[in-house]
Amino acid sequence: MFRSALANVYRTPSFATVSRMAGPRSATSAFARRMYSDKPKDTDAERTEAATKEDETPATINVEAFEKLQKSITEKDAKLKELKDAYLRSLADAENIRTRTKTEVDNTKVFAIQKFAKDLLDTVDILELALKHVPKGDLVDKIANKTLVDLHEGVEMTKSNLLRTLERHGVESFDPIDKPYDPNTSHALYQAPIAGKTPGDVFNVEKRGYIINGRVLRPAQVGVVLDPNGN
Repeated sequence: MFRSALANVYRTPSFATVSRMAGPRSATSAFARRMYSDKPKDTDAERTEAATKEDETPATINVEAFEKLQKSITEKDAKLKELKDAYLRSLADAENIRTRTKTEVDNTKVFAIQKFAKDLLDTVDILELALKHVPKGDLVDKIANKTLVDLHEGVEMTKSNLLRTLERHGVESFDPIDKPYDPNTSHALYQAPIAGKTPGDVFNVEKRGYIINGRVLRPAQVGVVLDPNGN
């Protein structure tokens, strides 16, 4: 049956014409192309569906990859921010330590003799107390009281030299007599009403005060004028 159908095809006018023009092989190829072209074409709906199926998988993969990449970037940004904050805190801590260390070293240099100088103040106080208890009248007659005068001068020179030595190391004395009482630099030992004196002023200094490089080494010990009205 197949051979009969094929013979009928060969006997068709169109096949015969093509065979005569192009030869047996070309005629067979032309017939095959015609048979292929006669297959029913895909509809637009089928092509759209096929294209959609082809595009769905890559799109899904791309979205998943993008989300994964975005998540990874977010995590790395958070980690980078954390490391940056830790680095900045470390720099701040290091700077604070450096500043504190420098301040401590400077203070150590400036106030290294503070305790030693404060101990010497007792010696200065004793010398001043000795000078204060020498009657002024006994120093007038330098011939009759030569020994006392010489001793007084020697004590005075010792005290003056000791004070100059302290000054070379930043220790200075101050005397707040007749000045308003300052609790930051003076310590009031007592109060008394004094005629002709302004209440609140210092009328007597038992021990002078000392400062070292602008800091109070020892407050002055003073007596303060009392207001008779109690104000």
